[in-house]
Amino acid sequence: MNLVKRGWAWALDYAYVGFWQVHGFLFRADPARYLTTDPEKAHVHRLPVLLIPGIYETWQFMRPVADHLHAAGHPIHVVRQLGYNLGTVEDMAVLVGRYLEQQGLENVVVVAHSKGGLIGKFLLTMPHQAGRVNRLVTVNTPFSGSIYANFFVLPSIRAFAPGNRTLQLLRANIENNARITSIYGRFDPHIPGGSYLEGARNVQLDTMGHFRPIGDKRVLEEIHKAIAAGELEA
Repeated sequence: MNLVKRGWAWALDYAYVGFWQVHGFLFRADPARYLTTDPEKAHVHRLPVLLIPGIYETWQFMRPVADHLHAAGHPIHVVRQLGYNLGTVEDMAVLVGRYLEQQGLENVVVVAHSKGGLIGKFLLTMPHQAGRVNRLVTVNTPFSGSIYANFFVLPSIRAFAPGNRTLQLLRANIENNARITSIYGRFDPHIPGGSYLEGARNVQLDTMGHFRPIGDKRVLEEIHKAIAAGELEA
């Protein structure tokens, strides 16, 4: 892939994230409306879905995913206390785990973007929470970190450096990888090493960018397939 195509993909990626950040701030959806499903689909068993956004993202950024899965009949849950997801992976996983307990949720599919995938995997290592999760579906998650994080001073970004202790612990934990579907594209400007995860179901699509794939129909379809596989096993 030449530099022009990469540069254009990068520009489109930031245009996309800029649009959704502004859109999510100005036109905030009430997450409660995603909890009620279509009565006509009530006879069809659909696993509950919990969304976890990436860093500097609120749940509103994942509304294309919420809309797609809700239209298919899934009740959608979000953890508003995550805010812009600036806390550590461990602290954010605790918040998600607490939400699962408070709502009494079982057999949940966690769908996450970027850092959200790390939070989801950490959740799978928590003894009292792992049993509540059916599977984890991630989009562009830096399971092996990103070398670019080494050049940042902010702790929230440096946490993605490949040498980060939490990342190393999650990387060493391979027994839960069979419950994970990792979806990623052929070019991610933020994760040059890609999002391949050993032992997981890895799906590489012909998409470009770190943020823009969240609204890509191909990504949405793969998320749906991964959830359907969980429903067959439930």
